[in-house]
Amino acid sequence: MTAAPRRDRILILDYGSQYTQLIARRIRERHVYCEIHPPTVDLEFVESFGPAGIILSGGPSSVLAEGAPDLDLRWLDLDRPVLGICYGLQLLMHRLGGQVEAADDHEYGRALLKLEAEDPLFADLEGGAERIVWMSHGDRVLRLPEGFEVLGRSDNSPFAAVRHQSRPIWGVQFHPEVHHTDGGGQMLANFVHGLCGCEPSWTMDAFIEETVERIREQVGSRRVICGLSGGVDSSVAAALVHRAVGDRLTCIYVDHGLMRENERAEVESLFQESLGIPLVAVDASQRFLKELAGVADPEKKRRIIGHLFIEVFEAEAAKLGGADCLVQGTLYPDVIESLSVKGPSATIKTHHNVGGLPERMSLELVEPLRELFKDEVREVGRRLGLPERAVGRHPFPGPGLAIRIMGEVTRERLQPLRRADAILLEEIRRAGLYDEIWQALAVFLPIQSVGVMGDARTYENVIAIRCVTSVDAMTADFAHVPPEVLGCISNRIINEVPGINRVVYDISSKPPATIEWE
Repeated sequence: MTAAPRRDRILILDYGSQYTQLIARRIRERHVYCEIHPPTVDLEFVESFGPAGIILSGGPSSVLAEGAPDLDLRWLDLDRPVLGICYGLQLLMHRLGGQVEAADDHEYGRALLKLEAEDPLFADLEGGAERIVWMSHGDRVLRLPEGFEVLGRSDNSPFAAVRHQSRPIWGVQFHPEVHHTDGGGQMLANFVHGLCGCEPSWTMDAFIEETVERIREQVGSRRVICGLSGGVDSSVAAALVHRAVGDRLTCIYVDHGLMRENERAEVESLFQESLGIPLVAVDASQRFLKELAGVADPEKKRRIIGHLFIEVFEAEAAKLGGADCLVQGTLYPDVIESLSVKGPSATIKTHHNVGGLPERMSLELVEPLRELFKDEVREVGRRLGLPERAVGRHPFPGPGLAIRIMGEVTRERLQPLRRADAILLEEIRRAGLYDEIWQALAVFLPIQSVGVMGDARTYENVIAIRCVTSVDAMTADFAHVPPEVLGCISNRIINEVPGINRVVYDISSKPPATIEWE
């Protein structure tokens, strides 16, 4: 079989593992481009993609179950190195004539891998032939297909690492992509660089250069608008498009009155003064508050804010006239989430601020960041000259503080929440914790509690503080903020914010809780 010319890129087939995105991140850390696709993509796509190698991810299914995600064996005839991880290993063994069984004891967590043979996959590993690896599986390989040999074992996995004797096929039962696996990053590097021969050509400088040219080709001489939220994604997308088309880009910032303290002034200063990007800022706060009056249901809040945003944005865009393209800050995780191990999903994730605009306004989408993860977006922003305060800022929801107020959104509730939020951010920055925390937020609880201030009884509201650590927001743990920092935050909020006499700290993780309260 003749495949397309080999390119310095890796194809990852997603069988549903919670770690699949982590495989991609580890490979990109080695400056090699990779993409994640469902195993249902056809051979024609794989041939045209021209990967230097293919990785089969782990997954929650059993290869023994009816309807389990499968593999087109013709891909193995492309003569490109293949690495099966966990479910990927079991699938290869099962489909090539080996035997897989449901194990009596599930192997989950740390395990001791004992390497029994030298192999390029395990080259340059420090620490000898034994190392801790991370397992997460129920089935196990009982017998290898013809032509395979064992490279390593664990107590519960007699074939924890294997390879074909003459074909470029490897499999590991453990997860080299997680940090719990000793030397896992080096193993992936060995596969990508050593076995697949990929050069480290995936850099953000190269990405910027290629993307600017691609934007110019797509846009031509047309005008472009961008719905700017002030967040990292839309800011970097706007800066990248501006480098490509200059003043034919106009950003529209809709101030819905639900933003953080001084947010609008900071956005105007960054884009108009620092970056020189044309910006139209519209104050629609009165309209949003009027529409939100009496609304307590969080989903209804989101719908009202989303629909009204579209109306305001559409009206402002019409005033500009002649725009044909819309910049959207879609990231690679958004693209991945639109697919599943069984093929295209019925629901495509859209940007929280501009979902629905392309259909209503007949605009062509320009999505310059759709190949990037969040950390790569931040690096692009830095290389484009955006200040660290802009590219390093925490995620902030499109509906803003509206979903951080439990119950009805009113000006009287927004004011103390906005000030409490500002105090929280000031103190974690002062403590040097801002960059260690994925997201920090304050929540207004319209639950009055008894307090004492100045020898007088008070009966006022509560602010909840939430700080989490995460990699991609799919899971999150509460941040272990030092008690003295929490104490300072609490004291300042109670002393400086009228109407608040109690501060609590949220110590729930995701799952089961979400990061935002609504």
